[in-house]
Amino acid sequence: MQKHDIYARVEEFAVRIIGFCEKLAKTFAGSIIAKQLLRSATSIGANLQEADGAVSRKDFINKMGISRKEALETRYWLNLLIKSELIKNESNSKYLSSLYKESDEITKILCGIINRTKGNK
Repeated sequence: MQKHDIYARVEEFAVRIIGFCEKLAKTFAGSIIAKQLLRSATSIGANLQEADGAVSRKDFINKMGISRKEALETRYWLNLLIKSELIKNESNSKYLSSLYKESDEITKILCGIINRTKGNK
């Protein structure tokens, strides 16, 4: 995977989350979860950009770690939506599952980047 692939993938994921949150925000619980989900999902890419501008290897690992934490938080909110059965529409439920899968894959990619960077001393 090339460096820019993760940036594009995370950006596309954030765009998908934005659209999903617009649908979700129509109930009380949905609006609260949507706000949290939107913050964590969009923060993944913002922290990737900060990592790209890191001043040292340690700073890079730290920023990538923050991005990974945001991905984990995003995965948590998506999982909570799945388990709470807040999404009743079948197509939205399938879309939610695809978002969860993508958040899981992004988390694994970020873990790999961090581990490789730590190993390349």
